[in-house]
Amino acid sequence: MNYLVSAIKHQPPGRLITIGFATVILLGALLLLMPFSVKEGAEVSFIDALFTSTSAVCVTGLIAIDTADHFTPLGQGIVAALIQIGGLGVTSVGVGLIIAAGKRVSIRSRLLVKEALNVDSYKGIVRLVKSILLMTLCFEGIGAVLSFVVFVQDYSPIHALGISLFHSIAAFNNSGFDILGGLRNLIPYQDNVLLNLTTCFLIIFGGLGFIVILDILKHRRFKKLSLHSKAVIVTTLILLAVGTLLLKATENITWMGAFFHSVSARTAGFSTYPIGSFTNAGLFVLCILMFIGASPGSTGGGIKTSTFFVLFEATKSVFAKKPLSSFRRSIPRSVLSKASMITILSGGVVCIATFLMCILEPEYDFIQLFFEVVSAFGTVGLSTGITPELGCAGKLVIILVMFIGRLGAVTLLTMWINHPESNIRYTEESIAVG
Repeated sequence: MNYLVSAIKHQPPGRLITIGFATVILLGALLLLMPFSVKEGAEVSFIDALFTSTSAVCVTGLIAIDTADHFTPLGQGIVAALIQIGGLGVTSVGVGLIIAAGKRVSIRSRLLVKEALNVDSYKGIVRLVKSILLMTLCFEGIGAVLSFVVFVQDYSPIHALGISLFHSIAAFNNSGFDILGGLRNLIPYQDNVLLNLTTCFLIIFGGLGFIVILDILKHRRFKKLSLHSKAVIVTTLILLAVGTLLLKATENITWMGAFFHSVSARTAGFSTYPIGSFTNAGLFVLCILMFIGASPGSTGGGIKTSTFFVLFEATKSVFAKKPLSSFRRSIPRSVLSKASMITILSGGVVCIATFLMCILEPEYDFIQLFFEVVSAFGTVGLSTGITPELGCAGKLVIILVMFIGRLGAVTLLTMWINHPESNIRYTEESIAVG
């Protein structure tokens, strides 16, 4: 036993984070298979329970079976708990429990949280985790109250309260789960301004990243924010505006519907219109938004807004023949290298998974399968409606893609690396490209 504990302690952070997520997913799947989780008369197979648990922990929202129709209130509560753990991160929740127990947080635990939240230093990690937990409670509390005002008009107060809490947790953690039943998502409320805006509010702030929100609360002025926060905010606003305009131009939906789906495509996965009825142009716009995703240290997935920002600024610098910089700050070349690696690895995952899905599910159109894969990788949860009909092998591919999308291709890559950086340097020689 002591040997096992020692072996675990000496594993690289990426490997421990991966093991932690995988453990929670398997435990969640087992709990969802229990009689107290499944509604009487409903059938839940292991692959569907695993799919649901993975989708919840990876805060995606893709569903193989309807959450409301197959799971009891306790089962739905388990799904909500899995979403919360997945959104905050296994390591953050673990440290939060250590803090609640009044015990000291070890350096190893701080390093794990640092790796999971993608921050530069492990100093102040305990204070950061406390702030994150408090912030989450405040946002979800506000969201639940505003959602309750809407749902209480159609459901009994107790039922409306349950739906409101579940919806607020799912929205802030950028997970497109719903418990309205019938695979309807939020389509019955496509014209409800309060619920649409409340959901967008939760998705946007959940996707900005905890570090950015804390920076905004601390400085309150855009000029005083860090370069990271500026990059995230500007990129988010531009993507939301461009996404809204393009979706309105390609789809027969209202402006509110276009804005909602532009927000939701950034890793949330709620829909107020049937995605299966969207044109190929609209689906492609959603794919781009889903692939870019939310921001580092947030509850969302994708390659992240800051990654897209760095690549865009790098392209500008090449054409302008100027050093890589933005907002009067130079951007290290190492950041560009990491952004490029993230994008290439992510594109590779999407291409390979789409190829496999084309082989395993030949009865569906390419755009449907591509959309499903990008949605899974971006931990979004939007679907053209084919998810419940996928075969076992297809669901396993989507499960793996969701897992990779939540952890990040780089984290999964580093889980196999456990050796110091090499100091060997070779003679430089140019390669003709382009």
